[in-house]
Amino acid sequence: MRRVKGDTTLVGISELRTRAEAILKAAQHEPVIVEKRHKPMAVLIPIEQYDRTEETLDLFEDTILGLLAKARERGSRRKDYLTLEELERRVGLRRR
Repeated sequence: MRRVKGDTTLVGISELRTRAEAILKAAQHEPVIVEKRHKPMAVLIPIEQYDRTEETLDLFEDTILGLLAKARERGSRRKDYLTLEELERRVGLRRR
């Protein structure tokens, strides 16, 4: 293991195989980049950081989708929409 970029550790895949326990312990406190043939392949991060990242990405996704829906609604006309009854008729759930 060797330090890079402040609090990040770099390990080779061979070292990961032989020193997995120590590397996983280090990954509980700081990011660990796993290399294969001198190319980064994966990053091990503390589970708390992973959970926060997932929550943040979900929030961003929800926000962006909401903004896209509002923009689409502003740019549309009433006739662009179907009533529930018309939709059901078109997909064959309701007869005329």
